[in-house]
Amino acid sequence: MGNLDEETEADFSLTGLIRSKRLIHAPNAWTKLKAGDILLIRAETEELKKFVENTGVRLTVNAELSKEAEGSDEVLAVEVVVSADSNIQDRSAADLHLRDRYGVNLLAVARNDDQLKKRIDRIKFKAGDVLLLQGYASNIEETIADLGCLPLADRGFSIGKPKKISLGLGLFAAAVAAVVTDLLRVEIAFTTAALAMVVTNVLPLRKIYSSIDRPVIVLLGALLPAGKALERSGGADLIAEHLLNAGQSFPVWATIGALMLTTTALSNVINNAATAVLMAPVALSMASGTGASPDPFLITVAIGASATFLTPIGHQSNTLVMGPGGYAFKDYLRLGIPMTLLITAASVPLILHFWPV
Repeated sequence: MGNLDEETEADFSLTGLIRSKRLIHAPNAWTKLKAGDILLIRAETEELKKFVENTGVRLTVNAELSKEAEGSDEVLAVEVVVSADSNIQDRSAADLHLRDRYGVNLLAVARNDDQLKKRIDRIKFKAGDVLLLQGYASNIEETIADLGCLPLADRGFSIGKPKKISLGLGLFAAAVAAVVTDLLRVEIAFTTAALAMVVTNVLPLRKIYSSIDRPVIVLLGALLPAGKALERSGGADLIAEHLLNAGQSFPVWATIGALMLTTTALSNVINNAATAVLMAPVALSMASGTGASPDPFLITVAIGASATFLTPIGHQSNTLVMGPGGYAFKDYLRLGIPMTLLITAASVPLILHFWPV
């Protein structure tokens, strides 16, 4: 096929061609064109006009040809977002050889409110970019995972899998029930459920390692000793002492509220799981200092560590919607501050009601 865009001096993307009523999706650079081939081209109006003038091809008026071609129902388009830890950041479609390596077409790129003027295959991807990819339904999900992207909508991935979804939910519910009824310990119940999902192919064997969030595991592994060090060095007692001194003239509910706000502030800066690890010793020290039950203090830490509304880095979900939604850092504060105050106001009395001191 050669480099048609260079030979014709037109900027366009050949997404496929129809030959003998059969769709050839994402043809590679070595595909030879033949008389009668119908080219599926994505281009701006002026570029398409230039291509037609320079090549002598004839535009077809039958818009249904691509839909009627054999194999067209095997191709679909999906919207994905480039995640913060994706390995395609600062690389373009040309750098990645998306078509040759993965058999997918890059149809569009959206980045906040920016107008991207480069050729689409030369645009360097950034975290938060929304990509429109076209590929075969049979391997598009695997391709998205390999690229380190996340689908914005479930389009075609759940076809033929409702029974597996039900089975997965059933195994998870069974694990929870086993823990609640004291039949199994937490680590045994959920490890067994995970193994059962692999055996029943709810989670394919080849996706086990890619499903593990390694950075979080490493972070937790590193911070567990940090939390222990904070406790043994007296740091937890020091923080607890300051919180207790600041609120010694206030009732218990005010102390609980101060602990929740402190935990929430930390959780919006570092990982929420890490915050829980660091603040748990503080909560225990505060409970010991007031002579109260540790339960309400630990529950306060659990809720406060989950209330990550103030920053885009507090939780992966916040980061994920920042790019597609066009949000700025201050937007999280605008909604996050009232949400944090609302959560605190609602949680403190409920905690003290269900977990009395």
